[in-house]
Amino acid sequence: MSTAGAKKSGLKTYKPGEILFNENDAAESLYIIQRGQIRLFRPKGRGFVEIGVLRAGEVIGEMAFFDQKARRRSCSASAMVTTDMVEISFVAFAKTMEGLNPWFKTIINTLADRLRKTNERVKELESNSIGYGKGGKVADYKFFQNNDIIRALSLIYMALKTHGEELDGVVNLHMNILKFYASDIFNLQDVKFEEFFLLLKDQGYLELTEDEDGAMKLIQIANPERFKFLMSFLNNQRRLEDNKKLTISPKCEMFLKKIMDQITIKGIKGTAIEADISAILDDFAASGTSISETDLKEAIDQGLCDDLVVGDENRISSTVNYDQIVKMYPAIKLMNAIERANELKTR
Repeated sequence: MSTAGAKKSGLKTYKPGEILFNENDAAESLYIIQRGQIRLFRPKGRGFVEIGVLRAGEVIGEMAFFDQKARRRSCSASAMVTTDMVEISFVAFAKTMEGLNPWFKTIINTLADRLRKTNERVKELESNSIGYGKGGKVADYKFFQNNDIIRALSLIYMALKTHGEELDGVVNLHMNILKFYASDIFNLQDVKFEEFFLLLKDQGYLELTEDEDGAMKLIQIANPERFKFLMSFLNNQRRLEDNKKLTISPKCEMFLKKIMDQITIKGIKGTAIEADISAILDDFAASGTSISETDLKEAIDQGLCDDLVVGDENRISSTVNYDQIVKMYPAIKLMNAIERANELKTR
């Protein structure tokens, strides 16, 4: 490679979801992960083949250096969390290689060649990794399959009940224990577990804080039994016919959250409580959120709310099953978050 226009080495930061490089991109540098996590994958059909997760201290992109003919990326890579990496240009790396003992360079090149051939064999097997629908078309790809979610929730609940330590009403569990359950007991793919854990954290189902060594690896969960409920609910959902499943759109989810907040402030509970729908619609309008009373229809169909009633001064209200909404909302929120995550993976 000529030095003209070569990439410069240095520290770079990538945001969650940001693409580091795509498969078959021209390769000019390798990376050393300083902090964060990198997802490796290969596009296939309308989905992806998940390869693995790399973490702090690991190297990515070095294989392209040894592929003198193509110098192309063999897979795609993206940041799972905010990730800091040291980028080392192939020009700078080549200068380092030139200073090595010739026999050491031979060993490195031999190992790289063997690994490349192994990767090629893996690619030959990938035709079975994505399902096919009618007419030979690629079936709809889902990064998070129902089985993945249920297994992940199961291992979290089991780890919490077995190893969790309660303090001030919060159950603490170290990340290392959870990862042991995920990999050694449930054999859950690294990238699936890591992404689902981040989803749970982002959605507020758990929190991370510092452990005794100052590392952000101590998991805190206020309600472990919620994971048992979610596991049971999703397991039942997958056995139902589509027309019998609980389906609540993101807009309806937002509506239900407003209803819960409104009634919670009043300090009352029950299965038949009147909600001021007009007040909620006014809040949506004031914030520029495009939601109307028709977006509550799914909740009405599911028996969470009664039909809307128009009263004095055209004010709209509804009698709602507050207790049932509170019970089901965590599952509704999780299902929609999973759906959004799956949609992002297919873009």
